[in-house]
Amino acid sequence: MTDNRAQYVPGHGLLKGRTAVITAAAGAGIGGATARKFLEEGARILISDAHARRLKESQAALAEEFGPDAVTSLPCDVTDESQVQALFEAVVQEHGGLDIVVNNAGLGGTAALVDMSDEQWDKVIDVTLNGTFRCTRAALRSFRTSGRGGVIVNNSSVVGWRAQAGQAHYAAAKAGVMALTRCAAIEAAEYGVRVNAVAPSLAMHPHLVKVTSPEVLDELINKEAFGRYAEPWEIANAIVFLASGYSSYLTGEVVSISSQHA
Repeated sequence: MTDNRAQYVPGHGLLKGRTAVITAAAGAGIGGATARKFLEEGARILISDAHARRLKESQAALAEEFGPDAVTSLPCDVTDESQVQALFEAVVQEHGGLDIVVNNAGLGGTAALVDMSDEQWDKVIDVTLNGTFRCTRAALRSFRTSGRGGVIVNNSSVVGWRAQAGQAHYAAAKAGVMALTRCAAIEAAEYGVRVNAVAPSLAMHPHLVKVTSPEVLDELINKEAFGRYAEPWEIANAIVFLASGYSSYLTGEVVSISSQHA
């Protein structure tokens, strides 16, 4: 098979002068890749994560490369409304306004529905769906007050379309994110705000590969057209597109980043 590995795409200033909040942005996953991509595209960012130590380390590394004025951070657990409020107040105070919100926080897990506890169900729903709702609501309130428009990009999943055993809670949450995205887009248009989502299929980073059994990984990879998993930065590229002026007439859409979304 042809080598289908993608070449990293450098920044082109697509988000120059814009300010973004990115949740769950510590570490090597999609959030971290999005933070880096936004900085490469010229944005100022406020990154958040529930893991304070990892968040501080991520901020320090990015600040060293892109400058301390380009990136700030604030721990935020998206299941806590007071912390969400503090996050959106901080971006206005520290950066003078808000242009883009990337709702990346989510929680997975595997459990058969027949054996799933209320606690397992509630935890995944609260982080993945309710957290996206809280941050979307806070963002819309901020955009409505500023009157300068804005963009929200939510991270969903192809599992929101596709049935998968052991993923009832996660699939329900991600399908909810899709529906929330579409409804929010209709309401947000009044404020000049666009709301879209990405729906990745198989996006992996080295730490995730290490904790995934080779058998499961091979099975998932074999379902993908390119015969490989997506790099987190490839998902981040799609998020950059949705956040940029190149998607100025796109709202209420869920962009599948997969060859087999249904």
